[in-house]
Amino acid sequence: MEKARRLGGDAFYSQIFKLVLPIIIQNLLSAAVSSADVVMLNYVGQSSISAVSLAAQYASVLFMVFYGLGTGVTILCAQYYGKGDMRAIQVVEGIALRFSIPIALGFALAALLMPERMMLLFTNDRELIAIGASYLRYMSVSYLCWGIIEIYLATLRSINRVVICTVLNVLAFSLNILFNAVWIFGLFGAPKLGAMGVAMATSLSRLIELGACVVVSLLSKDVHLNLRYLFVRNKSLFSDFVRLSLPALGNDVSWSVAFSMYSVIIGHLGTDAVAANSFVIVVRNFGTILCFGMANAGGILLGNIIGENKLEEARAGAKKLMKLTVITGAAGGLIILAAMPLVMTYTGESLTEQAMYFLRNMLLINIYYVMGAAVNTTLIAGVFRAGGDSRFGFICDTIDMWCYAVPLGFVAAFVFKLPVMWVYFLLCTDEFVKWPWVIKHYRSGKWLNNITRDELFAAEEK
Repeated sequence: MEKARRLGGDAFYSQIFKLVLPIIIQNLLSAAVSSADVVMLNYVGQSSISAVSLAAQYASVLFMVFYGLGTGVTILCAQYYGKGDMRAIQVVEGIALRFSIPIALGFALAALLMPERMMLLFTNDRELIAIGASYLRYMSVSYLCWGIIEIYLATLRSINRVVICTVLNVLAFSLNILFNAVWIFGLFGAPKLGAMGVAMATSLSRLIELGACVVVSLLSKDVHLNLRYLFVRNKSLFSDFVRLSLPALGNDVSWSVAFSMYSVIIGHLGTDAVAANSFVIVVRNFGTILCFGMANAGGILLGNIIGENKLEEARAGAKKLMKLTVITGAAGGLIILAAMPLVMTYTGESLTEQAMYFLRNMLLINIYYVMGAAVNTTLIAGVFRAGGDSRFGFICDTIDMWCYAVPLGFVAAFVFKLPVMWVYFLLCTDEFVKWPWVIKHYRSGKWLNNITRDELFAAEEK
């Protein structure tokens, strides 16, 4: 089996770019689909854009759940891949599926049976609730498929099969955009379904992607999508997965729910603010593509190196990764700046003058915001987790979001009743507040640990 090479000098950069390019393509496609939803719904109306933007916050929370579970998979599987233990990787995949499938089923049932109640959390506008509820009902199928797909793809990425993951994502995202066009514009004689059509397109493309994962699994020589792994027991691996995944899961869910509270705050400041924020989210997603790609690729590569017990090499690799992070953060800000004229021109006819004012200033704020996100994401979700340290990020993000950002936003909006842009500005200080603690933890080196076990299955059989 191919193993990580010694990565001194330029070799680290060569290896990380081999990983990061496919991951960036995946992130780009994901952002493109979100953009396509907003762009196409722009022809339906501002209410549809706002409703889908609010309803999609549930998908964001669910994504963070799967991302957290996938992080546990990546942490363990990347190190065991460096160690050369494929059996352990299969067991970890099964453990993760035991968590992801019931969670996905719960979200799917909630979206199918009580979507109106789910929408009430974000808005009291009856029109937005009705549109969002129809969207959530048809999204329920995609939630269930997602719970299986994300764990399998996380396993493939951890063993450096990122190209296969990219091909699967290209298939799903291309079909999503095609089906969006069919049901939004009524192509090929199909009915025009608006927001409901967007949800149907997502669910159908997810079903096809799941089928493609099964085909890839049957042809794979490494890791299979086999539900029998659900029933393989190993106390040591289960303990390690829970110990590493639960803080990561708690971190991602806590951060995601808190970030959704931003939408709750903005959602009660008027439809103009909601509509503007809908476009800002899309542009910011493009601006952070490089940052998240670098964090994911860096985490996988560092995990492989640590699994080979080359700790000093991993420490040197983390320093190189931080240099790349500063570059990608600056590049993300420039992407947002370059996109501003296009976005303002495109939205000029669909948004009100007030919404356009919010949009312009929100985009300006995000030019600097992505740098804060880049550093924290690379360290917390990439470097620290590669070394088996998921607890620090959970504590840091929970305190930052729930003790600082969310209360500040609610007080600014509903107690002091500050203008919308001041509320938004204050919300966007969250990433910079935690910089001192995150950087200090990085410099301490406490995150660097080899978490693999020797004679894992021999010990289990005794």
